[in-house]
Amino acid sequence: MDDLPEKPARRRRYSGPNPRSFGEKYKEHQPKRYMEDVSKVVDRGQTPAGMHRPIMVAEILTALALVPGNVVVDCTLGYGGHAQELLAAIQPGGRLLGVDADPIELPKTEARLRAVAPVGALIDVRRMNFAGIAAFLAVEAPHGVDALLVDLGLSSMQLDDPTRGFSFKEDGPLDMRMNPHSGLSASELLSSLDTAQLSAMLCENSDEPNAVIIAVAILAAHKKSPLLTTFELVQVLRSAEKSQSDAESNLTVRRVFQALRIAVNRELGSLDALLRQLPLFMKKGGRVAMLTFHSGEDRRVKSSFSDGLRNGLYASVSKEVIRASPAEQRSNSRSSSAKLRIAVRS
Repeated sequence: MDDLPEKPARRRRYSGPNPRSFGEKYKEHQPKRYMEDVSKVVDRGQTPAGMHRPIMVAEILTALALVPGNVVVDCTLGYGGHAQELLAAIQPGGRLLGVDADPIELPKTEARLRAVAPVGALIDVRRMNFAGIAAFLAVEAPHGVDALLVDLGLSSMQLDDPTRGFSFKEDGPLDMRMNPHSGLSASELLSSLDTAQLSAMLCENSDEPNAVIIAVAILAAHKKSPLLTTFELVQVLRSAEKSQSDAESNLTVRRVFQALRIAVNRELGSLDALLRQLPLFMKKGGRVAMLTFHSGEDRRVKSSFSDGLRNGLYASVSKEVIRASPAEQRSNSRSSSAKLRIAVRS
């Protein structure tokens, strides 16, 4: 029996003509009950709130060349869109191993996957950072795995939820932690940095051209009164670059938020650790597909794959990045910055 709540008898009252906040978008949080409404959002090239649209699914499935009975790993489960397709491709007899560091979204994703999985499908899920995945696979797949997917993009559910602090669309705590129960929040991290450290971080994590000016402005404001919310940080950034157009200002804000998120979650260090370990748990002929979303990530993946090819760890690597098709970029703007690279174990 469908235990979802009935549709409201009438439109809820909002401050304007349409729901604006994440919490008010009840239709998009119940996509099965409001498929027509959700489809309208997708048709506009947008991602419904609280959901995630997997990127380059067809290209990834082609790259991984999965067959029934394979053992495949999704190192970044997220919403589970890719994992659902991987699971279907390895049936019957295949096994999906999935990891994700987010304790809030992971239980929802696991329940979603198990609800749509074929009868008898094997699924093992673990909450952890993929930097430590070798220990997990040593137990769960001691003979190696056939394929791995690593999608380094931030999930839409995390971006859209203002309580996580990843986005500046709505005001929320300046947090940005994948695991909000561990480590320093973005606000706390700012308290530990000096100008040189923050400007270096902005350069490394987001190629910010005005890193020094922005670092000075952020830390001066933070010292005067700690920046505790996303809108407080945005206000400082817009004041620091008053000569910028709105489009340029938005790019600056996005770069700063990206740089802070990467630092808060130590994403580049985790990626380096994963890249070093990859060949250790791949079977001969095993394939890995990696989706990156900014130059710092892509440089690391390209360099690691090239080194592995030169050292005989990989039999082949993609010579050029694979990009989302023009049609996908039009229908899902979040796919426009994605780069896919592939490597095959020797």
